[in-house]
Amino acid sequence: MEPTYRGLGRCSCAFWLAVAFDIFGLLILLIGVFADVFFYDFLIYAGAIIIFLSLIWWVFWYTGNIEVPPEELEDDVGLLKKNRGIAGAVRRLSSRFSSGIRNSLRRTGGPPRGRGTAANRTGIGMSLRTKDAQPEPPPVTLAMGQDENVQTVSEAVDNDKHVSDTTTETGAI
Repeated sequence: MEPTYRGLGRCSCAFWLAVAFDIFGLLILLIGVFADVFFYDFLIYAGAIIIFLSLIWWVFWYTGNIEVPPEELEDDVGLLKKNRGIAGAVRRLSSRFSSGIRNSLRRTGGPPRGRGTAANRTGIGMSLRTKDAQPEPPPVTLAMGQDENVQTVSEAVDNDKHVSDTTTETGAI
C-alpha cells in the first residue's frame, strides 16, 4: 500500500525553500523601500527578483503533490497497448511498414547524404545508387604566373628584408 502524506505532502523541501525565498525577498524589498540608503533601487529590484524566483519552488511543490492513479497514468501515456479493432490493425501495419523501411535502409547503406534531388532526399531510386557511383569533386587549382616573385611578410621579417607592398599607418585620422 502506498504511504499517505499529511500536511505539506511529498515535497516539503520545495515548500520550505519557497517560503524562505518569499521571506528573504520581502525582507530585502522592504529594506530597499524604507531604509535610507543610496542603493535602495538595487534592493527593491533584488527583492522582487528573489520573490519571483520563489515561484519556481512553489511550482515544484505543487506539481510534486499532484496525485494521479496508476491506471489513468498508464492509459494516458500509452503504456497499455490494446491491439484490438481498427487501432490494433493500424498499429501492426505501421510497425511492419516502418521496420521494412528500416531494414531496406540498412541493406543499402542508409539514406543519401548531402543535398541532392528531391527524389534522392526522399529515398526514391535508392536501390539504383551505390556509394562508388558518386563523382569525386575536381581539385582546386589557382592560376599563378611562373615568374612572379612571391614573398610573405614573415619571410621578409626573418631575412630582415624590406617589404615594399605593405605599409602601416599610425597617424590620426
